[in-house]
Amino acid sequence: MDTEPTLTTAYTRIEIGSRVRRRDRGEVLITDALDFWAFAGGAANVIMQLGWPGVAYGVMESRVESGSLVRHPWKRARTTFQYLTVAILGSDEERRAYRQAVNGVHRHVRSDENSPVEYNAFDRELQMYVAACLYVGFEDSHQLLHGRLTEVQAEAFYRSSSTLGTTLQVTEDMWPPTRADFDRYWNLACERVTIDERTRQYLDDLVHLRMIGWPLRAVFGNLLRFLTAGFLPPLFRDLLGIEWTETDRRRFENLFVVVSFVNRFLPRFVRHGANRVLLWDVRRRMGAGANPV
Repeated sequence: MDTEPTLTTAYTRIEIGSRVRRRDRGEVLITDALDFWAFAGGAANVIMQLGWPGVAYGVMESRVESGSLVRHPWKRARTTFQYLTVAILGSDEERRAYRQAVNGVHRHVRSDENSPVEYNAFDRELQMYVAACLYVGFEDSHQLLHGRLTEVQAEAFYRSSSTLGTTLQVTEDMWPPTRADFDRYWNLACERVTIDERTRQYLDDLVHLRMIGWPLRAVFGNLLRFLTAGFLPPLFRDLLGIEWTETDRRRFENLFVVVSFVNRFLPRFVRHGANRVLLWDVRRRMGAGANPV
């Protein structure tokens, strides 16, 4: 008999309130989630990804300096958002080109005799977990902005999300076939989450924006920490010792009530414009024969 998870979604996912009502009842796909507010939980998603030691040490020990989050935070952010854009909006040809470019970088990301854990950036199991984190982030942010998905909508949204992983080495058969199967996979995956002291310090630097200048920290630091805590499931908050009260939960929910209201008056090309620019840049680079990353 297959192993059943001991964790539940109440502990491994954030709570989505019901104050934002879904106005549409049509099909919803991952392409609908590329709102610029979808990236408000970016730091929380990185924390979730680094919950698996193989991912954490692959990032922290990476010898690819140009992709270092600590040394080049803006470039790392651009390449991450660009990957998501290509995975969701790109053609098969563009995904293949981006995969080849990322593979060139990933060849240098592997553990050595001094690494406390074994890892390899080509490990499909690690990539599947990262893709699952990305999916969770998109689904959470989309529901916070537009209201809870119906069961039919959630299934279509989930099925359209497999390219988050298959744009790299994750195969279609690795992506759980249904939304319910994903819940089971996710809860089992969360049982493997552990954060040691080195990873905790790395994540603390991320949450407190220590990799960027103090003016931005002064302006955005408190907001980022609040958003990060709000987007983290209880499991991850507990592991990091982040306090989250009922008052905090209500403030987080109220924030997205306001944001979702404002979003209704913004045209789609404004809300999704940044991703279109990133995709245009990939196409420009490919057309010039340059590395798309």
